[in-house]
Amino acid sequence: MNSRREVLKAMVFSLGGGILSSHKWKGEYEEKDILLPDPINKLQKAVKAITLGAGARGNVYGDYGVKYPDRLQIVGVAEPNTERNIRYSQKHNIEQKNRFGTWEEVFSRPKFADAVIITTPDDLHYAPCMKALDMGYDVLLEKPIAPTEKECRDILKKSKETGRIVAVCHVLRYAPYFIKLREIAESGVLGKIVSMQHFEPIEHIHMSHSYVRGNWHNSKKTTPIILAKSCHDLDIMRWILNKPSRKIHAFGGLDWFTKENAPEGSTSRCTDGCKHESNCPYSAIEIYHRKKGWTYVFDLPKEKELHSEYILQKLRTTNYGRCVYKMENDQPDHYTANILFEDNITASFSMEAFTSYSGRRTRIMGSLGDIVGDMNSFTYTDFLTGEKTEWNQKSDGHGGGDWRLVDNWVEAVSKQDSSLLSSTIDASIESHIMGFCAEKSRKGSKVVEIKV
Repeated sequence: MNSRREVLKAMVFSLGGGILSSHKWKGEYEEKDILLPDPINKLQKAVKAITLGAGARGNVYGDYGVKYPDRLQIVGVAEPNTERNIRYSQKHNIEQKNRFGTWEEVFSRPKFADAVIITTPDDLHYAPCMKALDMGYDVLLEKPIAPTEKECRDILKKSKETGRIVAVCHVLRYAPYFIKLREIAESGVLGKIVSMQHFEPIEHIHMSHSYVRGNWHNSKKTTPIILAKSCHDLDIMRWILNKPSRKIHAFGGLDWFTKENAPEGSTSRCTDGCKHESNCPYSAIEIYHRKKGWTYVFDLPKEKELHSEYILQKLRTTNYGRCVYKMENDQPDHYTANILFEDNITASFSMEAFTSYSGRRTRIMGSLGDIVGDMNSFTYTDFLTGEKTEWNQKSDGHGGGDWRLVDNWVEAVSKQDSSLLSSTIDASIESHIMGFCAEKSRKGSKVVEIKV
């Protein structure tokens, strides 16, 4: 009992959150806060990297080099979208000879950097990653690792064969909030951890934007939503519990965003004079044009006076202006999985489209205490004393994990030490296997054993 009280005292002392430094990130044409890493040391020389894919995530990770040029220098880019290629090259002062339209062109040249940042579409992760490893590059690989279990395992095998570092962008592992949850779970103050609940509210507009109208609307052309969106969550559950997963049983499907639910008389596009547009919560005109939300996908011109008509033109010509009930989407809009971890720890995961809010919610139940949290704060309750301890911290979309991931990856590449990373492919692959097994379970209506 005395040893537990000492641990508890130390834990409570360190529970208090703090104010983290933030940076106004302009990213892909939108300004938002991004939390900065902890104080960092200067390297002997900056890591030089090539970015494959200059979209939103390529800009998030690449912008770390703008803020910390003595640690990371982006010296090349491959991006087929001409406007994005130009803007990314100008931002990072990339020489013309190191600007490419496709990832294949990068590897037609002899190796000219230390590492590659792969932020291409999901179905273009595997081939460039395998080629990069063959050529001796270390890799920062956006999740999901690859669209199939075999391809994920192939990349793991290739990384071991080549001895190169592959960090998977499971950024939640680097968020102070989740780091603290894991510390408490491992400290013993909760007693024996018995169960866990984890909830990912996608938020209804995010669902319509990314998984109905957007790039991930078709699982066969990209990856299933359990991987495209929620491999973060499967990974963070595995990481916090620090126990292997054994079995999974999943349910869910696409129930609302279907042609059967299209209002009578609705048009193919919101811009076609649809009589339901003003009363539809998924109106593209309302989301993108009136409220100017989610417009990073449009590569807006620099002149703000041109934005309004430019957005309307995009709504008339791209999927983002189409009726959400008349797309070729097949991604589930609700998904639940029950997971059995080693030591008979039961866990449930739920991904929901129909929420007015976003941000993960987590509950951890132990024999001596429990935790309830929402990514910005959590409350730890000690069953022995009834005392409650609060932890609060300013957060961003990924809890401050984005640039902390890049920071650790840069350090690992510079020192050639993968132990500086918590999200190596060795550690991250289990979440993907869990996801593939969840799909087998959901489609086959059966419990599936997880074999890593």
